[in-house]
Amino acid sequence: MIRGVHTMFYSTQAEAMRAFIRDKLGFPCTDVGGGWLIFDLPESDMGVHPAEGEDAKRAGEHHISFYCDDIKATVAELKAKDVEFLQDVQDYGYGLVTYFKMPGGVTVQLYQPLYKK
Repeated sequence: MIRGVHTMFYSTQAEAMRAFIRDKLGFPCTDVGGGWLIFDLPESDMGVHPAEGEDAKRAGEHHISFYCDDIKATVAELKAKDVEFLQDVQDYGYGLVTYFKMPGGVTVQLYQPLYKK
């Protein structure tokens, strides 16, 4: 039986991204050899969005985002670790949302859900 989901980022700065996830985001990890870190993630959820109309071109895409309980506190904590945010927190309906940069030109979403978890 399936017991989890493995996610993957591809980066031109893989070592820097691994260090970012370990040191700035604080995820525990296992070095499986040669500095290849596999991160133990906290709880997760998964959604499926329709790819119809204007969004039809997105069919087959994947999206990774992080969520938290208190976005203001989390943003402040990450900014103290020199994480660069790309926008102020905004209400997107499903959550309070912002985006930050990771090494290798990767942008990820951070949100505080406004739905019951």
